[in-house]
Amino acid sequence: MSSESKAINRLTNVRSEVSCHYFIKRNGSIILMVPEVYEAWHAGKSNWKSEKSLNKKSIGIEIANKGHQFGYQNYSKKQIKSLIKLSKYLIKKYNISKKNILGHSDIAFERKKDPGEKFPWKLLSKKNIGIWHKVNEQKLKKIRNKNISKLEKEFFFKLLSKIGYFVKATKASKKILLVKSFQRHFRQKLINGEIDQECLLIAKKLSKFEH
Repeated sequence: MSSESKAINRLTNVRSEVSCHYFIKRNGSIILMVPEVYEAWHAGKSNWKSEKSLNKKSIGIEIANKGHQFGYQNYSKKQIKSLIKLSKYLIKKYNISKKNILGHSDIAFERKKDPGEKFPWKLLSKKNIGIWHKVNEQKLKKIRNKNISKLEKEFFFKLLSKIGYFVKATKASKKILLVKSFQRHFRQKLINGEIDQECLLIAKKLSKFEH
């Protein structure tokens, strides 16, 4: 949304049909919007692994940011500090797997881009919040933009499905959005919707993540 106050107003207006459990302001303040025992409407039509309509089985955290529509911002240090604290609390309380710490773009890639490529997934993984690959940055840079075969592209989508992305019923015309979603989370240096050797290697590493 274009401003923090507009975002809060929309999330608390029943007619907007959108809500979340927690909202983190730019100054790091955390607002409880919907108690965890209730379903919040933050995910909408969504899929992850065999689950669909994830509102019923998830806790939604929104973080104040103008987003891609109004001038996508870096998240403030105070926001990330609060997010780490809140996430650790929720992970411990509900015994949440690292593999199930997700962005809206992961579960609804045809509609959503948030939290976007400026979101510090790598930093969070170091705090045991979410997963990340452990491939050397220099190695990845060398294979960025290097072409892969048709068979390797098919293999890439199989890996995405193994990770949890909803590949099965995705139309060919929408697969570029799926690739961009993967890149926004795990290859943030280049969001182009193209599958290259770097994307393939990262997907291979992530598909083997067991914890």
